[in-house]
Amino acid sequence: MEEKKQFLCGVVEGFYGRPWSMDQRRVLFQWMQGWGLNTYLYGPKDDLKHRLLWREVYSPEEEGQLRTLIAEAQSRGLKFVYALSPGQDIVFSSSCDMTLLKRKLRQVSDLGCQAFAILFDDIDHSMCQADSEAFASFAHAQVTVTNEMYRFLGEPPVFLFCPTEYCGSLCSPSVSKSPYLQTVGEDLLPDINVIWTGSKVISRKLSADCLAEVESVLQRPPLIWDNLHANDYDSRRLFLGPFKGREPQLRSQLRGLLLNPNCEFEANYIPLHTLGSWYRAGGEETKDEEYCPDRALSAALHDWMEELNQPLQAGRQNPRTDQRASAPASRCKTPDRSECSSTFRGTTAVAKLPVFPLNSGSPPPSPTKAKGEREGEGREGERKRPNQPGQPANQQAQGSGGGRGQKAQGRGHCGGKGMLSESQVRLLVGLYYLPHEHGPSAQKLLQDLTWLKSNCHAVGANSKKAAPQKVDEWRGRASRFLSLCEDIAQLHCSVVGGANRAVLYDLYPYVWDLRNTALVAKAFICWLDGRVLSDSSTLGSWRNCFHWCGKTTGADLLGVDSEPWVFKGGVSGEVQMLLPIGGSSELFTHPPPLFPTSRLYNVRPYHGKDKVELYRMVRQLHLRTQGGQESSTAHPDVVGDRCLGPCLALCPEYTFILEDELGVCGCVLGVLDVRSFAKRCQATWIPAMRDKYPPKVHHAPNAQDLIQLMEEDQGEYPDSLLYHFPSQLRLDALPELVDVSVSRTLLTALLAALKANGSQGVFCEVQPTDRQRLEFLTKLGFLEILRGEARSREGVVLGRLL
Repeated sequence: MEEKKQFLCGVVEGFYGRPWSMDQRRVLFQWMQGWGLNTYLYGPKDDLKHRLLWREVYSPEEEGQLRTLIAEAQSRGLKFVYALSPGQDIVFSSSCDMTLLKRKLRQVSDLGCQAFAILFDDIDHSMCQADSEAFASFAHAQVTVTNEMYRFLGEPPVFLFCPTEYCGSLCSPSVSKSPYLQTVGEDLLPDINVIWTGSKVISRKLSADCLAEVESVLQRPPLIWDNLHANDYDSRRLFLGPFKGREPQLRSQLRGLLLNPNCEFEANYIPLHTLGSWYRAGGEETKDEEYCPDRALSAALHDWMEELNQPLQAGRQNPRTDQRASAPASRCKTPDRSECSSTFRGTTAVAKLPVFPLNSGSPPPSPTKAKGEREGEGREGERKRPNQPGQPANQQAQGSGGGRGQKAQGRGHCGGKGMLSESQVRLLVGLYYLPHEHGPSAQKLLQDLTWLKSNCHAVGANSKKAAPQKVDEWRGRASRFLSLCEDIAQLHCSVVGGANRAVLYDLYPYVWDLRNTALVAKAFICWLDGRVLSDSSTLGSWRNCFHWCGKTTGADLLGVDSEPWVFKGGVSGEVQMLLPIGGSSELFTHPPPLFPTSRLYNVRPYHGKDKVELYRMVRQLHLRTQGGQESSTAHPDVVGDRCLGPCLALCPEYTFILEDELGVCGCVLGVLDVRSFAKRCQATWIPAMRDKYPPKVHHAPNAQDLIQLMEEDQGEYPDSLLYHFPSQLRLDALPELVDVSVSRTLLTALLAALKANGSQGVFCEVQPTDRQRLEFLTKLGFLEILRGEARSREGVVLGRLL
């Protein structure tokens, strides 16, 4: 009787996605014991033998692991609840299915389990013909089977039932008038407890009135399956905030509360730590203590700091979780995401794939290269770039950008294993807070970006009428916004370079995603100052800026009656939607690199001092394609003048620079209006090149050919192309880039700028042999639109509408 009265408080492993490993569950039990929690429910949706293959019994090896897990939980004073989900295909009237269900539950009971749950959540309400003939309703069929299993197991003190209508929003027509819930309340045996998630699947708050209503219809207090920190519905969201929105006084109206947390195990320290604080605040000994989420968060942060900086290896992880850092799967609620038939089955590491650099001038890394070598490059980046073909060592640092051997100005190196500071952890929690609420850092990021976007007319091109005070205010808030973006980049570095590799594997995809989104936003805000077109322009106007940005934020969409998945992406998604190309998901959602790198990257608009460094970079790339050979009489500016010169001279405002600690490592150049640009080239650039490369000068024996090539480069494109794609771009990046995704970030910054100033589409030319670049651009939404009209006969023209 005492067991039946005990308030059940703990964890339900009930998310969609890869189940936790055995080692992770042992750590979980240790946490739960220390924080005073008492119940663990095993029910991962993607364990096939829990749900899809529920009829199959566990193998002897799986039995041994499950027996050990049950004993481990019980040794720490925890109640182990085994859940089974047969609802997808069970035939309720089938004696065969009843026998198989009993066999499965008996097998687990024989392993020492004394508490059970039968789950009928997330299934279709329809019944087969045999069941329709045997039962008066769907609810009656479920209740009949559940009662039979309860009696079969000897009426255990803890037996849970999850209805198909498990929250207020799923009840028809309402909670109090639902025939389904009325049948459950009337016919389910009184000692079987009913699972409930609140007014929604993910409830912002639990109220006494709503709980009283459901208790009345169920004829028993419900047990809350709390999805507050569940993130299996959005692969870009993580919830590190405190347990919140449930007053401890509600315990008197509940049988228990089990938190279904993040899929990523290491992300659950704060949610479960604060749940323990909530549970203790409502206990008999501490019932007069008030639970404060902010105080509970501070206490959890203090304890988590020690854990975060422990030199833990991924050994406490599932051996296959290294894949999570390389390809975070989308977490829609589907039952087919498991890669093994049972969560207890042994797993082996999967060989990692090589990362291909973006630039066509460099071959992909050899697949025979040692795994350890590649991992070392990924974590540390490359401290020094080797001398490039045709360039002496003493020329490595030339150029006003400081050369590849020096740190980029204003940014420190972030390599090696280090310590996460408390301020960085608070920043992390604030960025990934709760499903219905942003933390302080995310709020500040979004508020500043929204204001800067709305007031960009103050600093636009030709904005002579703007008040100086407004300009100063805009630049002051921009400086604050850029500083926060830099803090996010430093946070990414610290997570990657930290000693706790277990935390790295779980948090990396999220921090990496936000780092990339922040890089685009930072570059775009820098670009707005003096470059976004003002009212006087015929191509675009700041007054139309709202047509290229989302009109509503996630906070607007997430009203009281909305589920959090209405707006996906969390803070990353909201920043994305405030950008001109925010609706193009393919530019923002993509898997992170296989090998995390702590290298600091920056994307920014071009400045005149970058020209020497850019010329040096494209010359290196050209030499690689030529096998490293260069004529001793060739002018050092020849390649740069042909590839970059026209854009840098005539429309530098559409050039963006990619740099790391060693200097410039990539660039993207754009032309807003190809027609007018070509005319300007013929009028000013080509004559300047004829003066620079006279035909009879000894260092330019092929000057006439060079000028002819430049004229061909600026030749006319067909109207059929320019009507839909008036803009053009060129992308170059060094092949040594460890994180190739920053090239995508670089390109995205340019696309945002082009669209902000009125472009409808952009094109570029690619050689068919440049398969890497073709594949890269195709993934970004570029499609082949023209063949035979490129500047070279073999060239392919790819275009993308904006």
